[in-house]
Amino acid sequence: MQFQNPEILYFLALLIIPILVHLFQLQKFKKVPFTNVAFLQKIEQQSRKSSSLKKWLILANRLLLFSAILFAFSQPYLGKKNDKKDNQFFIYLDNSSSLNTKGERGNLFKISVQEVIENAPKNAIYTLQTNSNFFQNLDYSALKNKLLSLKINSQEAKKSNILLKIQSKNKAETKDLDEVILISDFQNTYINEFTNVTPNISAIKVNTSTNTNLSIDSVFISGRTNSNLTVNVIIKNQGEAKNNVPIAIFNNKEPLSKQAFSIEENTQKKIEFTLKDKPIQLGEIEITFNDTFLFDNSFYFSLNNAKKINVLSIGKDTEYLSKIYTKEEFNFISTTTKNTNYNSFENQDIIILNELENLPQILINSLNTFSKKGGTLVLIPNSNSNLNSYNLLLSKFGKTKLQSKISDTLKITSINFDHPLFKNVFSKNVKNFQFPKVNSYFPITASNSSSIIDFENKLSFISEIKGSNGNLYLLSSSLSKENSNFLNSPLIVPVFYNFGKLSYQNSELYYYLNKKNKIDVNVSIEKDHILTISNQTSTFIPIQQTYQNKVSIVTKDTPVSAGFYYVLKDKDTLQTLAYNIPKQESLLNFLDLNLLKETNKNIKIESSITSVFKEIKEKNEVQWLWKWFLTLAIVSLLLEILILKFYKT
Repeated sequence: MQFQNPEILYFLALLIIPILVHLFQLQKFKKVPFTNVAFLQKIEQQSRKSSSLKKWLILANRLLLFSAILFAFSQPYLGKKNDKKDNQFFIYLDNSSSLNTKGERGNLFKISVQEVIENAPKNAIYTLQTNSNFFQNLDYSALKNKLLSLKINSQEAKKSNILLKIQSKNKAETKDLDEVILISDFQNTYINEFTNVTPNISAIKVNTSTNTNLSIDSVFISGRTNSNLTVNVIIKNQGEAKNNVPIAIFNNKEPLSKQAFSIEENTQKKIEFTLKDKPIQLGEIEITFNDTFLFDNSFYFSLNNAKKINVLSIGKDTEYLSKIYTKEEFNFISTTTKNTNYNSFENQDIIILNELENLPQILINSLNTFSKKGGTLVLIPNSNSNLNSYNLLLSKFGKTKLQSKISDTLKITSINFDHPLFKNVFSKNVKNFQFPKVNSYFPITASNSSSIIDFENKLSFISEIKGSNGNLYLLSSSLSKENSNFLNSPLIVPVFYNFGKLSYQNSELYYYLNKKNKIDVNVSIEKDHILTISNQTSTFIPIQQTYQNKVSIVTKDTPVSAGFYYVLKDKDTLQTLAYNIPKQESLLNFLDLNLLKETNKNIKIESSITSVFKEIKEKNEVQWLWKWFLTLAIVSLLLEILILKFYKT
């Protein structure tokens, strides 16, 4: 039992007063003459005992009366009463695409929002965290409005980051948060994300009504002729085998082809569509199947006219470059230093300095201007290179230089598989390939570089150096047959091919939401103009950088919904972009919360949102006892009246 006004209990010391009154102000007996003295003595003894008992009863009753009144005014209660004016709640509500599905009671996300609104205490202060938003210091009315305005978002939020946000919130407050509630399906979540959890957390897992899913994993073009276009669709099945599933391909809602397919349990399958080759700017693949997730039954793609990338090679006339930079994708020109047209640099996307012995000053100045305007450089040294001229150019890229040549045979053994240059090149990390070698090399020193391929002594064979606008790919060795057999290595094609492809980012067949996507647009705009991206419902301005003959745009947090978007210059459409929900959202990979009980005692697993708020309400509910003490005081007063009236001495 606890007290709202415990200081009133000090007045219990005043109960000594009625005790003293009863002890020192006793009623005196009157003497009455009586003939039988023996009988009189017996009567007197009985009267004295009866009178003394009555007085003690009255004393005890009055002590009980005054004590009950004092306890009533001290306002005693049972339960956990918070001294703060309002309780502090931290609620994480998962609004990822995987919650936009059916549960036993309906749409998981909508039901979760409804239950929070119905059960959340009205007199608390809330912090609301979602995958895409963070709101704090909300009263119940503001919390309700925020919840009703929430929308499904495919943005990913790791639970470990949510827990860090909770801990930082705790440190910012004078006292710990009263309640922390996590509401999620815990898709693609792992136990190690819940290490070192310090606050007490109530975790609520919302479950789908089915555990099988069919999704469109990816789309690619495998063949294109003057008359036909082959579109390949990868279907992923999670769960039991499925038969006779309809699939169709559309262009701007117009059906192009339909077929049906069957797929085995927990497998992938490739489906081909052979179409007449014509522009498909609003392509959509659609399967008709009722499963766990419906958002992955549609897939968007767009075929834009790709710009041919302009490649200029200055130096040796090498046959391997002309074979790599084919006419279908590149405009390749090879020239010597004497015949170089410096005015053509502004039209180039990538320039390769192919084993020049010396770099003239005019070439260095032109290349510096080209790089500042966003151009890409590839520098392949000659075994007899004039390092002074090379390092003069490299000085434009920070503290970068080639050191003196070392004549030593080294193998090329290490590949940075995570570098964008090798994206989609290898299906796995290759370790047992035939290592190419060099007979001499120039060690590279650079302050702002990332190594792409290394020698066996950990020195870099190919490095990427970031310039103020453009990039430099720097090789440390000549590729001549006398110095290296790298030209015979299977690495030569993907390395130089991607040098060219990365110098100008043509729009891809499709993009994923919430991923960093870079797109180059072949357009020239004035300094005070910008490009916008728009669809039927929204328009936004992407991150963009303007160069002489292109504009590079980057999208990441926007757009937020799948579909088609248009790159606009004023009102002119330059490109069509297709965005899809990340395929990780389609995985039926959910964390078993029961495993958390064994790893963390601060996490409590709850069955539903309603039950957790009910427990919180019961835990914080206060039972006031002053009414009972007031009733006891009234009963004590009535009891004293009865004693005085009916108790005869």
